[in-house]
Amino acid sequence: MDALYEELFRYLDHNEDGTLDILELQEGLRDIGVIEFLEEGQKIFTTGDINKDGKLDFEEFMKYLKDHEKKMKLAFKSLDKNNDGVIEASEIVQSLQILGLTISEQQAELILQSIDADGTMTVDWNEWRDYFLFNPVTDIEEIIRFWKHSTGIDIGDSLTIPDEFTEDEKKSGQWWRQLLAGGIAGAVSRTSTAPLDRLKVMMQVHGSKSGKMNIYDGFRQMVKEGGIRSLWRGNGTNVIKIAPETAVKFWAYEQYKKLLTEEGQKVGTFERFISGSLAGATAQTIIYPMEVMKTRLAVGKTGQYSGIFDCAKKILKHEGMGAFYKGYVPNLLGIIPYAGIDLAVYELLKSHWLDNYAKDSVNPGVVVLLGCGALSSTCGQLASYPLALVRTRMQAQAMIEGNKQMNMVGLFRRIVSKEGIPGLYRGITPNFMKVLPAVGISYVVYENMKETLGVSQK
Repeated sequence: MDALYEELFRYLDHNEDGTLDILELQEGLRDIGVIEFLEEGQKIFTTGDINKDGKLDFEEFMKYLKDHEKKMKLAFKSLDKNNDGVIEASEIVQSLQILGLTISEQQAELILQSIDADGTMTVDWNEWRDYFLFNPVTDIEEIIRFWKHSTGIDIGDSLTIPDEFTEDEKKSGQWWRQLLAGGIAGAVSRTSTAPLDRLKVMMQVHGSKSGKMNIYDGFRQMVKEGGIRSLWRGNGTNVIKIAPETAVKFWAYEQYKKLLTEEGQKVGTFERFISGSLAGATAQTIIYPMEVMKTRLAVGKTGQYSGIFDCAKKILKHEGMGAFYKGYVPNLLGIIPYAGIDLAVYELLKSHWLDNYAKDSVNPGVVVLLGCGALSSTCGQLASYPLALVRTRMQAQAMIEGNKQMNMVGLFRRIVSKEGIPGLYRGITPNFMKVLPAVGISYVVYENMKETLGVSQK
């Protein structure tokens, strides 16, 4: 094997100076069909360049390959459950089940097909090593990670289940860079779609009064009342709450996972759903006063509040501490249908794609992943929307409807009796209109921020 590595090093070393720079490595590996995109060589180079001189000499190149081979051997052995020296489809199904991913035997066969060089429908150690030699993954968990339901994509809601990070990402500090990249992407995305978000809130709160507020009229009224700038009213609070919410949610998620799983046990889909829902509830409890202020600022008239602090001061003075938790119950109840349906639809779409479209690879590509994520989140929103509408009405009713304060059940009854079931979905059109631009903008910013912050590409 050493002779093969030596020959490969000589082939990659175009200028024959005894070292490889990043471009030589990336272009050489792409030329021989080992990697598809140049970015994929970055992690190999960064890991292999021990003395950080910006070049890989032969010793570093050999050390990287031998270390990586050891890790791949461990991954191979962990998959080869019956120790017969080959990996079969049933063993892949079993291993992914432990990771909380349920796939069919046919889907496992598609995974095998992409690695199987001799057409035996099993993968031996040589095939495994050759396939993953320059793939910077180190275990089976990372091999199927492109199907991870990433929350780097922000569609403006706060109920998504937090991201999963590998032990390697936690140790190397990649996790906080990814969270920061996601936070910045969320801020840009929310700011870009803020006019649609404010229109949604206005339609949720005021829609029942006119009964006829449509998108055009809504925008016209907002601009007439407060000018173009008023379209972004409440956005500052919406952006500021990203940081504390992400931090609390991530910390709580890790704690709940530890509580729900035995030492060393992998987190399954059910545990992930429960941990994620509880983490969401914990984060919402802590940042909920900011949700109330965001709604009050969005609904408020020009000059009513000079900013976040003025809004908080006035709420406290006129309504007391309890006002900061108005609508808290429907908000909390909305987490379960949102998270559950989001996760279930994503798993369904993933299975459908693997069954019908996976040919040479189980990697679906960016467009499919973004589409699946956007569609599953939209379904989650649709399921929890009536609760979100009631929450918004409860947050705003003190300033809109005078002293007539109603609880959750009372509001539900009144909306259904006066406006019918469609009344529970007021404002859903601008809400759905912002999904595609929000997904596109947050994805582009997220990827660029990951590059800027030095998050290695999978």
